[in-house]
Amino acid sequence: MRTRAQYIEGLSKMNRNLYFNGGMIDRLDPLQEGALNVMGLTFDAVWDPASKDLCTATSHITGETINRFNHIHQNADDLHKKQDMTRFLVNKVGQCIQRCMGIDASNAIHAVSFEAQKSPKAKTAYHDNWLKWLERFQREDLVVSCAQTDVKGERLKRPAEQDDPDMYVHVVEERSDGIVVRGCKVHISEASISDEILVVPNRALQKGEEDYALAFAVPSDYEGVKQIVHFHNYRKRDTYPRGIEYGYTDSYVIFDDCFIPWERVFLCGETQHGGVAALLFALFHRHSYSGCKPAMLDYVIGMGALAAEINGIEKTPHVRELLSKLIMTGELGYAAGYTSSALSKPEVYMPGLGVVPYGPGSYIPNSIYANVGRCLTGEAVFHEQEILCNIAGGMPATFPYENDLTNPELKNLLEKYLNRNPKMPIEEQIKFWMNFIDFGLSGSAGATLYGAYHGGGSPIMEQIAITSQYDMESKKDIVRAIAGMKPRVKKK
Repeated sequence: MRTRAQYIEGLSKMNRNLYFNGGMIDRLDPLQEGALNVMGLTFDAVWDPASKDLCTATSHITGETINRFNHIHQNADDLHKKQDMTRFLVNKVGQCIQRCMGIDASNAIHAVSFEAQKSPKAKTAYHDNWLKWLERFQREDLVVSCAQTDVKGERLKRPAEQDDPDMYVHVVEERSDGIVVRGCKVHISEASISDEILVVPNRALQKGEEDYALAFAVPSDYEGVKQIVHFHNYRKRDTYPRGIEYGYTDSYVIFDDCFIPWERVFLCGETQHGGVAALLFALFHRHSYSGCKPAMLDYVIGMGALAAEINGIEKTPHVRELLSKLIMTGELGYAAGYTSSALSKPEVYMPGLGVVPYGPGSYIPNSIYANVGRCLTGEAVFHEQEILCNIAGGMPATFPYENDLTNPELKNLLEKYLNRNPKMPIEEQIKFWMNFIDFGLSGSAGATLYGAYHGGGSPIMEQIAITSQYDMESKKDIVRAIAGMKPRVKKK
């Protein structure tokens, strides 16, 4: 396993393919510092005696101790620990811990490549290729982002119906030594600070869309890969330092006639498995949200409680009611994820077939509960901000700038008029409100809200997954029996 310093050193040696604001930047550009601070925690945790048991695992292919973010889930306990690890680490930053895409994509591809290799028409040894890549992923403790979301073009058209076929990443040429791919994946979290990128399909696919049934891995600085980076950093401070300088990045990842050797290809043309790959990455990622979003709510609850304390309204009935709503949302989301782990099996839902065995025996979360937890917490993010707004009042929207707070002519006056709680030092109150503004009113806050709502699939996608996979007929049977109706004639 690597240290934070070794991870950053590795980034320093990578090729330049990051574009930002009309120019190019290095991976250790100051704009990347916030994101690197957060990613660094995932390395620190495996060396800390207080967290190493939670944040490490035993590789099922080498028997070595590895970072849990690089592990393939072998049982329900592995899924429980991933969820708890995510909540533990997110509680250190109050935002996304940024490394879950790699573990979620790798667990999806692990199962899909195994099944796809069984096909007599398989173009390469998908799972054998995968296992070689996986061993390196674990041994070198790599940070991996997942590129799933295509630009999609005209939303009501399928991939093969697009006027421009590049609206979805696809194969443009097959060679004896590999494939050439073209297209663009968007909103790819932390691609600019990752070692490698795993690419998976975006949606269910059908006959005629074989070129889009594609899974592979490339180094993040690979030839033919261009990243256009978007930064979500907080405003720098001079006098009131934060506990951690947080930052987040995402990229448009363009594959510009990019050559992928066969040994890095894990799926190529098998549409049925392409759809399952899309489904499974989303499922594993939604399960990760059952650790992430409850932790975010821990932060929101603490923010609301402190705002109420500073404002002197913490004992009022309406504040208690508002905080209880936050608590219920967070803990119900966690409970759904925990149940999803407990009910996990090496199985997947197939339309028309129901739940069937899938993959080499690694564990897959229960889909209903993973989707319920993600949908419940995802839909709540804007309401959470409404609750914080309700408790805080208008002060955060017009709070003085830092240089005004430190201006010798204004400092004492502003501290006098900003003070709302004589039991708390005014400097502590100022630090709190500046943090509150970071979270709820900054430019980064807007992007975070959109990401929390849509990341892992918009709520409508979870609702579709829930209703399409839920056993609705058995619930009708309950009503039939109680109402004295004739039993349903079950299909043979």
